[in-house]
Amino acid sequence: MRRNMIAGIGDVMQLAFVPGDVDAALKYWTQTMGAGPFVLLEHIQAETAAYRGVPADIDFSLYLGYWGDLQIEIIAQHNDVPSIYKSWRDEGREGLHHVCLLTGDMRRARAAMAAAGAAVVQELTMAGGVEAIYADTGGGPGSLVEVLKPSQGILDSFAYIKSLSVGWDGTDPVRRLG
Repeated sequence: MRRNMIAGIGDVMQLAFVPGDVDAALKYWTQTMGAGPFVLLEHIQAETAAYRGVPADIDFSLYLGYWGDLQIEIIAQHNDVPSIYKSWRDEGREGLHHVCLLTGDMRRARAAMAAAGAAVVQELTMAGGVEAIYADTGGGPGSLVEVLKPSQGILDSFAYIKSLSVGWDGTDPVRRLG
C-alpha cells in the first residue's frame, strides 16, 4: 500500500529551510544542533527550471550539511524571479520549507504525487540527467516535498559532504565545494 503513496517514493533524506537570515540559520544548525560543517554551492546552474509551469531563471545557492544521517539544506535565492523560495520569503515564512526524497524513477514519483493530490509547483533539470520536482501536498507549513533523481556525481558529492561531518569538531563551519 505505501508503495503507491508519497512515502513509497523513498525515505526522507533531507530537511530544507529558506530562512530570512541565512547566517543565523547556519549558526543555529552548527552551534546549537551540532550539524555540519556546511558546504556552500553557489549560484546553482539549472539547465531548465519552471515555477508553476512558467520558465524561471532562478539564481540560488545551497548550504548542505549533515546532522547524523539527515542532510540539512539552507537555501538563499539571489534574484526576484518567482519561485517556491521567493514566495516563501514574500509570505514572511520561517521554519521547514520542504523535505526531500530520492528516486531513480521520476515517472513513478510523479504518479505517486498525482495520486496523493499533490501539485507540482516547481521543477528543474541539471546536467547529467538530474531532475527535481517540488510538489505542494496541501498540508500547511512545510508541506512541500522535493523528489530528486540524482546523478552518481550528486550522490558522490553528498557522500563527501557527509564524510566531513564524521568527527567534526565545530571548526570551519562553512566551506566551499571544490
